[in-house]
Amino acid sequence: MWCFLASNSLYEKKNPFVTKLSNVPNSFNCIIFEESLAFNKSGLGLLMAVSLWAVRSIGAPSTDIAVSELTNASAEVSEIVFFLFGAMTIVEIVNVHQGFKLVTDNITTRKPRTLLWVIGLVTFFLSSVLDNVMSTILMVSLLRKLVPPSEFRKLLGAVVVIAANAGGAWTPIGAVTTTMLWMHGQISTLKTMKDLFVPSAVSLAVPLALMSLTSEVNGYEQDSSNVMASEQVAPRGQLVFFVGIGALIFVPVFKVLTGLPPFMGILLGLGVLWILTDSIHYGESEKQKLKVPQALSRIDIQGVLFFLGILLSVSSLEAAGILQELANYLDAHIPSSEVIASAIGLVSAIIDNVPLVAATMGMYDLTSFPQDSQFWQLIAYCASTGGSMLIIGSAAGVAFMGMEKVDFFWYLRKVSGFAFAGYVAGIAAYLAIHNLPISLPTTVAQFPLLSGS
Repeated sequence: MWCFLASNSLYEKKNPFVTKLSNVPNSFNCIIFEESLAFNKSGLGLLMAVSLWAVRSIGAPSTDIAVSELTNASAEVSEIVFFLFGAMTIVEIVNVHQGFKLVTDNITTRKPRTLLWVIGLVTFFLSSVLDNVMSTILMVSLLRKLVPPSEFRKLLGAVVVIAANAGGAWTPIGAVTTTMLWMHGQISTLKTMKDLFVPSAVSLAVPLALMSLTSEVNGYEQDSSNVMASEQVAPRGQLVFFVGIGALIFVPVFKVLTGLPPFMGILLGLGVLWILTDSIHYGESEKQKLKVPQALSRIDIQGVLFFLGILLSVSSLEAAGILQELANYLDAHIPSSEVIASAIGLVSAIIDNVPLVAATMGMYDLTSFPQDSQFWQLIAYCASTGGSMLIIGSAAGVAFMGMEKVDFFWYLRKVSGFAFAGYVAGIAAYLAIHNLPISLPTTVAQFPLLSGS
């Protein structure tokens, strides 16, 4: 409880900026040190949200003002929560039908260096459609069927983490942070994909190239007798796969066609997939696990509640004016927006990138940096790829750590340097593209439905 009690002086009159600013880190300490405190971060996030809004209610000019602020904040946060809920359910439905085997079964190479690149590229593009956590779980599960326990398999798992975070940076549905920025108007679909694809690809290509030179890759001899697991795609699993992926890809198009928020598009896709699975498994009592009600019981509800708590907590700091004052402080002492964005990416290797991005959105509005400005695009890139530098820096890394029992210091010794090199190279590529007279192909810009989305 100490992390909440520290916030009870948010509205003291003496030197208010110093008082408020000093309490912001305290609000998140309990989340950062979840493992040491032995508390679940979802419960802490919810408790923190309610506590901070209670403090805001006490410190606001009137209770009605605080209630109005909470109502507006809840409306914005609920859009993200509904979007995540729908997207996670769609992915789970496709997964339980073994639909992703259509992708993974095509990975047949056993050459270590080739496998390194294939795993990285498949994860990179898979993560651009799915979220980076689900992509990591799917690809690490695949590695267990392709490669026996070894140092090489751990290195491939690390490649999955780097590729999943890089792939999630260049599409609005590839990671929670980019989705947040997209839904609140800081970035648009087409511009983000066009401007961030190359930096994201570079952030993956550089680590892959460096890892290809290591002894773990060059000295590994793969047993050619390894085969894929024998699970079969569920009946009409291919149909479910294409409808599910199509539903995810259709969300930006739906937003342009109707002007409605993205969460409505994802709920439309979920509704279509729900009716489809009910129809194709009608009367099959033994196939209940393939239907949506069972899928709902398997999605990561505690993860959704964590995001709910974090986003509501950050909105309370925004309502209190703390984030705006922090932005003014940074602008006064760090005049370069590129440096600020890069620093946020570095911090995201230690602190969860969701609260960092949420705080940044509260600090700077669209009048400070308009939609698709370099600042917001760098935030999207840095917050996603920066988490690859430490295994605890992203949800993808934590998932890999749990599945393969990878040690924090092993990742620090073997992978962090490669991930950092990719992170810096990606930023350099982005700045070079936008500040040097370099012309990239713009054929995709002619796609009529996505322009301006």
